[in-house]
Amino acid sequence: MKNNILLLGSSGTLRKHIIKSKYFSNLKFPTKKQLNILNKKKIEKFLINHNIDLVIHCAALARIKECEINKKKAIKINIKGTSNVVKSILNLKKNKKKLIKLIFISSDAVYPSNKGNYKETDKLAPYNFYGYTKLQGEKIIKKLDNYIIIRTRFFDKKNIPFKYSARNIYTSSLEVSKLVKIISKLYRKNFKGILNVGGRKISDYKNYKKYKKNLKSCDKKIIFKEAKLRIATDASLNTTKLKKII
Repeated sequence: MKNNILLLGSSGTLRKHIIKSKYFSNLKFPTKKQLNILNKKKIEKFLINHNIDLVIHCAALARIKECEINKKKAIKINIKGTSNVVKSILNLKKNKKKLIKLIFISSDAVYPSNKGNYKETDKLAPYNFYGYTKLQGEKIIKKLDNYIIIRTRFFDKKNIPFKYSARNIYTSSLEVSKLVKIISKLYRKNFKGILNVGGRKISDYKNYKKYKKNLKSCDKKIIFKEAKLRIATDASLNTTKLKKII
């Protein structure tokens, strides 16, 4: 596809891997200085000047502890920033200049994350403030005509920073390169709507141990004590819908 694509998110693992991948041609990836999502006028101008067809929105304050400590900042970036992006796209549609699709990277943190196997239609109850801001972002995204909301969790196999991980905390966390590939497939299949994107249910320890051989196992109580905030115990996702699509 030869559409012009804007990648929002001036730093981070997902941004780096999307840029490095060969799945997206005509990709624009401005720095925060060049395009800040808190500046709606600049967003709209960029969309027009570069004739953007698709926006991949992965700009966010994603550090869970920082979101809990600095809630105003989390609201500003994750909710207000997302609102600016959506308003810019809607303004272009209103003025009949462009109909732009948006892919929004949400999180499995919008679910309670204590029983696992969550379906897209399950009740949403974020267990931390980061999840709350992502859920509010989803509500804003739904104002658009053409969007994909991806609920996911991912990691970089080359950068697993911890020495030990819990054998009894479960997720469907994907290696980031796999997530990028799925994002590209969803775009090419012209999917619209909300979708869980992840792998099979697996403990954090088993998932990361494949890539970090010296990783040590621990009980989830150790993680809870060190984190000093609420942690998901089973955030695994039901990906039946994803499998049918791709």
